[in-house]
Amino acid sequence: MKIALMSMGLVAASIAGVSSATFTSYSAVSGGSQGGLTKYSVYANFNGATDTALNFFHINNESNNVAFTGFWHNDALSNGLSQTLGTWNPQFVLVPGAWDSYVMVGGGTGFASGNSSNADPSFGAAGFNTAQMPFPTPNNHAIGPGWFNSNPPNLQGRVNASGQVLLGQFVVNDAASITMFLKVGYNNGVAGSAVQFGEGTFTLGQIPAPGAVALLGLAGLVGRRRRN
Repeated sequence: MKIALMSMGLVAASIAGVSSATFTSYSAVSGGSQGGLTKYSVYANFNGATDTALNFFHINNESNNVAFTGFWHNDALSNGLSQTLGTWNPQFVLVPGAWDSYVMVGGGTGFASGNSSNADPSFGAAGFNTAQMPFPTPNNHAIGPGWFNSNPPNLQGRVNASGQVLLGQFVVNDAASITMFLKVGYNNGVAGSAVQFGEGTFTLGQIPAPGAVALLGLAGLVGRRRRN
């Protein structure tokens, strides 16, 4: 009886651990600069070992209510580096590590990867096959393009060992800066489990380090003192 009760307790603890798992944030990691361009890998971060992203949606521009058309592509549709031709489809990435903008719900790149990420209708008639992200009115969190895993049983969107799911790569000019809002739908990776939702922002571009911000503030104080 004690063994049975102990087992039941372990099961309950396990279920509680799964149910408490949640989305925590987005993070953008620079992949370096080349030819005046910088590429960023963007991840959704979770705190559950089996958390599985299902879709990302309502991506939008949060940067001072201005339009942004600065994404670069170098894929099977762009005919070299281009801001006017290209696709966000991860299967159309030509080589690993390409300087290309694409989105995904985890998985790999290239035709051989079989990545099952697809654009939802909010991308427009062209779907993924558009060079720039079709943002709606800036700072509107109720609408915006999205993408989803069209084959959820493959668990393509499950977190890696670091609790992250790659949601895309974005290539922009070195001097560019944009903050984007994005929502995510996910579950605990068990078939039929409840879908949960999270949201947050991430920034691509040059952000002063904390030390640099402090120095700028100090410089401002010195300037004010000199004027007094």
